[in-house]
Amino acid sequence: MKGLISNIQRFSLTDGDGIRTTVFFKGCNMKCNWCHNPETLSGAPELMFYESKCIGCGKCFATCPAQAHRVVDGKHVIDREKCTACGKCAAVCYAEALVMCGKEMTVDEIMREVRQDKAYYDGSKGGVTLSGGEVLCQRDFAMALADACRAEDIRVALETNLCFAFDYIKPLAEKADLIMCDLKLMDEAAHKANTGVSGANIIKNIKLLDSLGIPVIVRTPLIPGVTDGEDNLLSIAKYLGDMKNLVRYEVLNFNPLGEGKYKSLSANNPYESARPLGETRLAEIRALLDGVGISYKIV
Repeated sequence: MKGLISNIQRFSLTDGDGIRTTVFFKGCNMKCNWCHNPETLSGAPELMFYESKCIGCGKCFATCPAQAHRVVDGKHVIDREKCTACGKCAAVCYAEALVMCGKEMTVDEIMREVRQDKAYYDGSKGGVTLSGGEVLCQRDFAMALADACRAEDIRVALETNLCFAFDYIKPLAEKADLIMCDLKLMDEAAHKANTGVSGANIIKNIKLLDSLGIPVIVRTPLIPGVTDGEDNLLSIAKYLGDMKNLVRYEVLNFNPLGEGKYKSLSANNPYESARPLGETRLAEIRALLDGVGISYKIV
């Protein structure tokens, strides 16, 4: 069995408690307009081109069997309709301007990287985080990887959008020591318009998840003009108020760092001009959440 992995990030401090290795699964069943990891949306390998790193050696032009590399108005561009994501150009790109995203890996291959830092996991109460994309798009592989981690006493955290039937989620969730999930919008029409899917199942699954007795962190990314409204944040916070296993509610300030990834994929970024919320607005959100009485953190 193999999984399609976009990246393995060691020494992560933002994907759960302690020092962690985060395994990013490629492919997602949601299409959030603001996604800051757009390279994980597709469930197929993709070619990323970082123009600023290009040294103009011409190796990719000579290597590409589809002749997808062109010069337009003096600039190196990739014809995405011709590109087959074969990876041959990336293999000869010494400057690493061309990078393939999406590698098929076995559980053993991933574990060879994971176990290198076990001493750090043990010392910091960290572990491995399964993230994405959406892990549940490759659920069976994720379950096998979680089993391998637990067999070596490595804690497992799961990041998921919960946009599946709960019976499908439960077998993987029960293998986790911590679950992190997003609740972006309470309004159904707004959720569909901005993520491409219904939010009703997600809202229901969060409470069902609470019944498993596993610590849960619920997150809302602050997307200017979309999720950052007081009515939305207050509704979410109140909905979470009676959860028995909620570690905290995390409100994540807007992350603009995906901009370079959109460009590398020749993709449109609807939030290219958006920036993180300022301290004045964050102070207003703190005051709002203080009135609800749940544990929260603005990141």
